[in-house]
Amino acid sequence: MLRRKFLKGAALAGAGSVGVAASFPAPALAQSLPEVKWRIASSFPKSLDTIYGGAEVVAKKVAELTDNKFQIRVFAAGEIVPGLQVLDAVQNGTVEAGHTVSYYYVGKDPTFAFDAAIPFGLNARQQNSWMEFGGGRELMREFFNEYNIIQFPAGNTGTQMGGWFRKEIKTLEDLKGLKFRIGGFAGQVLSKLGVVPQQIAGGDIYPSLEKGTIDAAEWVGPYDDEKLGFNKVAKYYYYPGWWEGGPQVSMMVNQDQWKALPKPYQAAIEAACAHANTWMLAKYDAQNPVALRKLVAGGTQLRPFPKAVMDACYDAASELYDETSAKNPKFKKIYDSWVKYRDEQLLWFRVAEGTYDSFMLSTTGRKARKKG
Repeated sequence: MLRRKFLKGAALAGAGSVGVAASFPAPALAQSLPEVKWRIASSFPKSLDTIYGGAEVVAKKVAELTDNKFQIRVFAAGEIVPGLQVLDAVQNGTVEAGHTVSYYYVGKDPTFAFDAAIPFGLNARQQNSWMEFGGGRELMREFFNEYNIIQFPAGNTGTQMGGWFRKEIKTLEDLKGLKFRIGGFAGQVLSKLGVVPQQIAGGDIYPSLEKGTIDAAEWVGPYDDEKLGFNKVAKYYYYPGWWEGGPQVSMMVNQDQWKALPKPYQAAIEAACAHANTWMLAKYDAQNPVALRKLVAGGTQLRPFPKAVMDACYDAASELYDETSAKNPKFKKIYDSWVKYRDEQLLWFRVAEGTYDSFMLSTTGRKARKKG
C-alpha cells in the first residue's frame, strides 16, 4: 500500500515538473549570446574529404552546440592563403583560425613538430595520451603562446604510408640524390642519408611527380593517395611512414579572437575539436583498407622499407635530435619530456598492445579449428 502511494505521488510530482519546465522560455544565457562569424583557413584541398573534412566537422559541431549563433566557414588551401602559410594567417589575424599540421612550420622552429609528429615518434593513441596526460598540451601551448596562437588537437591520420617511388629502394645507396616530397622534420633526417627533401603542399604534389620535378612523394595513406592519383605516376608504394606514426592535425586559433569569445563558445570549440580528432582517425581506419586493396589490384607494387634503411633512418633521427637539443633550448625542453613519455608508452605497448596486434595479424586468413 505504501509503495503504491509513493509511486503515485512520484508520478504526479514528475508530471507537474514536466509541465513547469515546458512553460519556461529558452534559457536567458542562450538568448544573450552574440552572433559570431569566423573563418578557418585549411592547409588541405577540398578533394581530400577526410583531412580537409575535419575542419568542416568542427564548424558543423560548433554551430550545433551554439544554436547556430557561432558560424564558422572553412576555406580550402589557396582560397585565402596557401596551404603552408596557415600559421602565419592565424598569427597575424588574417583569419581567426586555421586547420593544419604543425610540422609544416619547422622552418620557423623544429619544436613545432612535436604538435604533430616527429620521426619514430608516437602513434595516434600515444599522441593523444601525451597531449592529455603527459604534459604535451601544456608544453605546446606555452610554445605556441609566442606566436599569439592557442592550438587544439583536431584530427589524426594514424600511421601513414612511406610514399610513392619511381624506382625500388633496396639499399641506402638508392636514397642518395633522391628528390623526395616529404614534410616536416623527416626531411632533415633523410638529408643526412643523401635525400634531397622537398616541401610541397598536397594539391601540388601530383604535377611535380608527373613532370619528374621530384622522384618520390609521401602524403597520408591509401585513401587520400588514390584520390590524388599518385599510383598513375609512380609504381612502388612503400611502408611504413616512420616519420608519421600518429600525426596530429591541429586547430590553431588566434589568441586575441579566442579571448574575445564567450566562455560557452570556447567550450564549443574545444568539444568540436575533440570530436573531429576522433572522427578523422576512425574515418581513415575505415577507408584505407578498401583503398589499399584497389591500389594493389590496379598494379601498385607494395614494398616494406628494408630493415637496413629503417635502422639507418632511426640512427640519423636520434643524431638529429641530439644536435637540435644542443642548440635549441625550446626543442630540448619538450624533447626531454616527450622522449621519456614515448619510452614508457613503448614499454606498455610491447607488453599488451603489441603482442595482441602481432597475434591477430598472424591469424589473417586462418580458419578457426573445428572441435571434435
